[in-house]
Amino acid sequence: MSYLYAVIDSQVPSCLKLKAHLSDYSDFELTNIVHDHYDGMSMILKYLPDVVFVNLTKSDASDIIKMIGELHQYIRKMPIFIGYSETKQYAYDALKQGFFDYWLFPYTEFDVRKTIFKLRRQRPKEKTPSTICLKTYRDFHYLDTSEILYLQADNNATDFILTDGDKVSAYKTLKSFEETLPTNFIRIHQSYILNSEYVSRINYGKCICTLRNNSREIPFSKSYKTKIDELQTLLSNNAIQHVN
Repeated sequence: MSYLYAVIDSQVPSCLKLKAHLSDYSDFELTNIVHDHYDGMSMILKYLPDVVFVNLTKSDASDIIKMIGELHQYIRKMPIFIGYSETKQYAYDALKQGFFDYWLFPYTEFDVRKTIFKLRRQRPKEKTPSTICLKTYRDFHYLDTSEILYLQADNNATDFILTDGDKVSAYKTLKSFEETLPTNFIRIHQSYILNSEYVSRINYGKCICTLRNNSREIPFSKSYKTKIDELQTLLSNNAIQHVN
């Protein structure tokens, strides 16, 4: 299971440095980067990252720490916060707010590695069950979620389309599976939930997601555009960028 992480930092060089260090850890996946405490609050409530890295060198560092204190009002499970700064000025306030660690510039790859290993040991990522059980009367069908391409509604039933081309039907509505599947499954249409790990293309003009394996095109509706935007941001942040 990956740790989803986000960054609050207005300084491009330090963002790039942090992203480069974390690229060595396959279980850390970037969700978003924002530049101030206003966008930081919105980003955390939107993406619910597991870990948030915060640059406390900036002029609004005290506002960021205050914002983190206010988060308790809105979410039950707080992210793990890790701060970094040129000085120790906000170290006490950060640790008082429960920051997991605090680095001083110029922090090194070794500093990052120690924090990552300590985090893995003290805050292990809970493993999401990788198998889903579809039950029909006394018939139990077990599917590996990594082999599911997408789900399609069929009246009051749901079809599971698998990577090998097989189709398995379950006599429950699509909505009943929406919140029980792992987070990589995203509802993009009244009739479709797809496995985001198989998305190879998002075409906003045609409102279509193309899947790897069989190049199947899955429509998305405008009412789910926010979900598509989140998916596009997540995929782009973890891809090598090349814009024509």
